[in-house]
Amino acid sequence: MADYIYTMELRLTPNQQKGVTLVQDIARAAGMNVYLTGGAVRDIISGLPIRDLDFTVQGNPLKLQKDFERAGAVIGGSDDDTKTLYVTLPGSVRAEVSSARTERYEKTGKPPIVTPATLIEDLRRRDFTVNAMALSLNPGSRGLLMDPYNGAADIEAKLLRVLHNYAFVEDPSRLLRASRFSARFHWPLEERTQARYDSAKENNYIEYISDAAIGYEIEQLAYEDDPLNVVRVFEKEGWLKVLAPHWTTAKVDAPGLTQLMKTRQQMNDLGYAPDPSAAVLHFLTAKLNDKEANDIRKQIPRRDLADAWRDLEVHAKELAKRLSGKEASTPSRTWKLLSGARQELVLFLAVTARQQAVAQKIKNFFTKWRQVQQKIPLPEMTELLITPQLPEYPKIAEDVFMLLLDGRLRSHTEAMKFLKPLAPPPPPPPPPPRRGRGAKALAVAPAASLPPAGKGKKKGKAEPAAAPAIAAKATEPAKSAQRPAPKPPAAKPAKLAKKVPAKNHSSKSKNASKKH
Repeated sequence: MADYIYTMELRLTPNQQKGVTLVQDIARAAGMNVYLTGGAVRDIISGLPIRDLDFTVQGNPLKLQKDFERAGAVIGGSDDDTKTLYVTLPGSVRAEVSSARTERYEKTGKPPIVTPATLIEDLRRRDFTVNAMALSLNPGSRGLLMDPYNGAADIEAKLLRVLHNYAFVEDPSRLLRASRFSARFHWPLEERTQARYDSAKENNYIEYISDAAIGYEIEQLAYEDDPLNVVRVFEKEGWLKVLAPHWTTAKVDAPGLTQLMKTRQQMNDLGYAPDPSAAVLHFLTAKLNDKEANDIRKQIPRRDLADAWRDLEVHAKELAKRLSGKEASTPSRTWKLLSGARQELVLFLAVTARQQAVAQKIKNFFTKWRQVQQKIPLPEMTELLITPQLPEYPKIAEDVFMLLLDGRLRSHTEAMKFLKPLAPPPPPPPPPPRRGRGAKALAVAPAASLPPAGKGKKKGKAEPAAAPAIAAKATEPAKSAQRPAPKPPAAKPAKLAKKVPAKNHSSKSKNASKKH
């Protein structure tokens, strides 16, 4: 159980992880069980890029719309029939939140009868085994993988397998989905799935596809990493004219689309994450007339994507105008302008800019000016205590970079001359150790506890020499903080008895003999 949660957290981007937490918390607060399902689980297990997040809740997610908006998410659209909410979570994370349901088809080409269901029943209604998996996000079962149709094994085998015999008959849009997945993953259809695909195609079941399914498939093209390859496969299979009668690969701006995806990768390498979906649709329909492009735009379920595609050229022209004016008159001003602009507009303008000056500024923004950042004297700034822990650090670092960009700091010496006045004062020296009462008492106690010299000892025996050593050890910790304790006076040796000189004895003996 824990392995799948670890894999999920390892594979998701930080913004996607925050998105999972946000949806999980909102659903729990509403008393709904929530699961990560479909393509998100497939991509986590397979190691393929995770383009968006699919959630399934046991309840009506349309009731959560206001909760998502309060949390900073953008509602891109909704489907009342399937109870699906199209959401862009904070951090530009694309997500779908749908209700667990069953779909019963009474007749080909007719909308299904939708009813609420359990999660396992919801997985049973899906298209391919690799998409019929779920990861629980609920307390008590968080991390539990539900794979009733062994989709993980098909991921390992790199096969696309339908769940039941009538999959393409009930929902003809699965024919397009099979081609799209096969083109994206380079996975073949399983043998019996291929036979059913061929049969449905031969019997022209595609004519029963719904308008909602067409709009969904058009939108999915915008999120492909190689949309040109998918469009070519669609044209080969005959599906491109199903999406739009006049749409062919000849109406696609292939060089522009190729350059767009290349520039997007360059921006990703630099740490940017622009959303190219609106620009992808622009290049895919570049040679269709306005009416044909507008008809395609109306079918897209996410209204925010359709609006972004419609307004893309207008906003890009406004950005180009600003880059041509005083607002971008110096490299530093241009840097600030492009850094604050929407990344998808910078991406689109980098490919479509007609003015040489505008194109050169964008090119410098991605290449030449980034090399100037390496000239910032970061080691010397650290020595001056100008570190990220300093509140003023971001502004100081930006000011140095801007001056270097504009050539107002031309050398290392000039940069240091600018930085030194901005250095904070050095920290004060540490205070001296405090002289505590314990140290004083420790210094005085050994001397006071010594017995007076000569008392308690027999004459002729000297005091033991260990007392001064004990005092020295006791006062050793306090040597640096106070004067050493005076040594106790050494004990004087006991006086020896006086010997009587020999001559005195002889004189006494003489006197005694005289008396006798």
